[in-house]
Amino acid sequence: MKLVTAIIKPFKLDDVREALSEISVQGMTVSEVKGFGRQKGHTELYRGAEYVVDFLPKIKIEVAISDESLPGVIEAISKSANTGKVGDGKIFVSSLEDVIRIRTGEQGSEAI
Repeated sequence: MKLVTAIIKPFKLDDVREALSEISVQGMTVSEVKGFGRQKGHTELYRGAEYVVDFLPKIKIEVAISDESLPGVIEAISKSANTGKVGDGKIFVSSLEDVIRIRTGEQGSEAI
């Protein structure tokens, strides 16, 4: 089992959700986060004063999947979140030791 964590631009959330639904990913967790990478923020003008915005708004998506689903999930996220510009985001893949469904007590792949 794998945990796929993707950091994407906020306006790409619906595209990514639709792409994952098309490949039968049943659930995901979405969080609003802030951060920066190579994009390094930007400057804005507010009431005549210029200031630097270091942390940019992003969306963090987490999806628990079976090992067999990994290539399709990575491809779906990569294609749907891509704008071709700096700041498109990252995809992180982690191994999941175990998953337990609280309601039924199911464990492992059955709980995903």
